Amino acid sequence: MSWFKRAKSGVQTPTKDKKETPEGLWYKCRSCKHVMPSEDHSGNLWVCENCGFHERIGSIEYFRILFDDNKFTELNRNLSSGDPLKFEDTKKYTDRLNSSQKKTGLVDAIRTASGKIEGNQVVIGCMDFNFIGGSMGSVVGEKIARAIDYSLKKKVPFIMISKSGGARMMEAAFSLMQMAKTSAKLSLLAKAGIPYISLLTDPTTGGVTASYAMLGDLNIAEPGALIGFAGPRVVKETIGKDLPEGFQTSEFLLEHGFLDYIVERKELKSNLAKLLKLLKN
Repeated sequence: MSWFKRAKSGVQTPTKDKKETPEGLWYKCRSCKHVMPSEDHSGNLWVCENCGFHERIGSIEYFRILFDDNKFTELNRNLSSGDPLKFEDTKKYTDRLNSSQKKTGLVDAIRTASGKIEGNQVVIGCMDFNFIGGSMGSVVGEKIARAIDYSLKKKVPFIMISKSGGARMMEAAFSLMQMAKTSAKLSLLAKAGIPYISLLTDPTTGGVTASYAMLGDLNIAEPGALIGFAGPRVVKETIGKDLPEGFQTSEFLLEHGFLDYIVERKELKSNLAKLLKLLKN
């Protein structure tokens, strides 16, 4: 027997004045699940205030963090991939490119620009994971090559920020050729005595790791970044053994001699500025 009875049937709570909460006001950390206002998260350079987890960000954010007053000149802005193999899987490669361009507002998976870091003139290449997984295709290799040519011409250091799932399978051998192409260009920088600093972020994998990402005069990384050739799951299935704790994280690679050091995002600009001044002398 219930204690209460509804006097009138069909009574409903009015909802016309109910206010919907706009999307994107809150951020939930992918690591510790801590919830914070999105404005606070971006103000903390997209690093979790609770656990220090470095969220993935793109070239727009890195340029804003690094370049003085967010002033820079973008290089080779309109280079776009062709479709030399007429590739098609679940959709045509051309359709995939068009879709990614509309979704991200980017032309391809990398942007290159010239500007200053605390007064030091540099050229920066930064990959965008949101564009087909930051995959390395012909345009990525060509823009890096042209950025290096610009560094050689202006005699200024080159900084590469890698964030990639590896080679772009839709371009097959054309993609793999970019490994040799970018490595050869970097050798010209070395011969000219112009510094090259490589920053590895989460994730840096595949052919990118096997080429320009690991060829820096200094190889540095953000905390907790996944860095390797094949992913941990693939490696485990291949060798049939459990992997060491923290395998392929930036901390693991630092311990085993693959990195020079790890730098937190809030210290990245000042750290790079010190390096540039040191290398200039």
